[in-house]
Amino acid sequence: MTTPAAPQNTHHTNNKNQHWDIVSMDAMSLSRAIHRRALSCVEVMDAFLAQIDAHNPAVNAIVAMQDRDVLRAQAQERDLQLARNQSMGPLHGFPQAPKDIAPVAGMVTTNGSPIFKGQVTQVDSAANGRVRAGGAIFVGRSNSPEFGLGAHTYNPVYGITRNAFDPSRTAGGSSGGAGVALALRMLPVADGSDMMGSLRTPAAFNNVFGFRPSPGCVPHGPGEEVFFQQFSVTGPMARNVPDLAMLLAVQAGFDPRLPLTRRQDDPRLFTQPLETDLRGKRVGWLGNLQGHLPMDPELLAVTTRALDHFKTLGCSVEDARLNFDLEQLWNAWITLRSFTFAGGNAHHYQAPERRALLKPEAVWEIERGLKLSGPEVFTAAKVRTAWYQELRRLFETYDFLVMPTTQIFPFIAELHWPKEVAGQKMDTYHRWMQSVIPATMAGLPALSMPAGFSAAGMPAGIQVIGPLQHDLEVLQLGHAYDMASQYSRVLSPLLRGA
Repeated sequence: MTTPAAPQNTHHTNNKNQHWDIVSMDAMSLSRAIHRRALSCVEVMDAFLAQIDAHNPAVNAIVAMQDRDVLRAQAQERDLQLARNQSMGPLHGFPQAPKDIAPVAGMVTTNGSPIFKGQVTQVDSAANGRVRAGGAIFVGRSNSPEFGLGAHTYNPVYGITRNAFDPSRTAGGSSGGAGVALALRMLPVADGSDMMGSLRTPAAFNNVFGFRPSPGCVPHGPGEEVFFQQFSVTGPMARNVPDLAMLLAVQAGFDPRLPLTRRQDDPRLFTQPLETDLRGKRVGWLGNLQGHLPMDPELLAVTTRALDHFKTLGCSVEDARLNFDLEQLWNAWITLRSFTFAGGNAHHYQAPERRALLKPEAVWEIERGLKLSGPEVFTAAKVRTAWYQELRRLFETYDFLVMPTTQIFPFIAELHWPKEVAGQKMDTYHRWMQSVIPATMAGLPALSMPAGFSAAGMPAGIQVIGPLQHDLEVLQLGHAYDMASQYSRVLSPLLRGA
């Protein structure tokens, strides 16, 4: 399929959408306009609330909306601060809707579970606290699946979140609400988290960007397992890479409550210009991992064509070959995942009244985790180490590794999970998401970027994986790719002609 051309922005002349000028601005331009007082924070709040009113009913991306009068009063206070030459930071006056997994003081945090329905938390997560301190105003929560499981955003508390390009399809997950809210211009930037592609998959499914930073770059928590937590990370989502970097600069940095965060990182690193000379950089194409991953043939073709944009930047693109037992990698992954999930949630399973409220996938993870022995977990950790060393070997040849973010295009929203991909039966509820495992298991930074569209107009994503702690370099390549490809400029049909 030829990628559809990005529609012209004629919305500003439409009387029905006078707020479009504001919500369609990139986040960096919006921040500058607020700070030079070309736009008031009240105007910005009113515009984004109008956009939410116009589009959220069709997709259910933002839930637990806050009182409008309170939000407007907070926006007025942000304006008064600027009048006193006081800025809280780059997010000053930005409407935000933190993902309904990490706690936010004074707001409901349900984890998508009826166990926590109505639970108002008393503290901010480390990253949410930084976003709040950076001037953001929390308008609600972005929807996510129960306990973040499954990469399809639906739960018994708030229901299904639907795709920004086709509401009959899934938004992905677990940061599904965030991805859809960005694509439909209901938020200027958004937070996500990523263990098994939780911000990369919805970015791919909704034609936006999602960045999984290196572990320790952004504080994730705090929680009870601060030394063991090495899989799930908090990261930014945005419509372009400079906006992504702006949010990352707010989120990133050392937190003494979280000993695996890195003191030596200066968050200002992500505020510098992203333009750089990429000529001569070598990109290794992993594709479908030498046929190991069942993958929609059209999706593989679309993402393969997207490689041409790296070549226009002066990069070379070559097939990268792995020398590793990928089924052993998968088995190590599900062992470590079940062990981690059971460790944090077995108490729900052990209470009969709570067990009855858990979805089958959560029960499956906990039961597997409780049966694991210490030697089994240790063996899985050794496999993980060997996998890291295999990718480190590849990075002696290549500067970056690239592969499709997902194995399929967005599926029907009422389907719990795909039972088959490219004619191959899926043996677990998350096997269809195996393409996000390489970066997670190696602890590497990975950026999901728009990569084109199916013949039916559904978005595809491609992920750039960089060496350990080369987060800035991944963003630099992603920005150049975006400028060359222009895929991110294609708007949802729900916005075209709005």
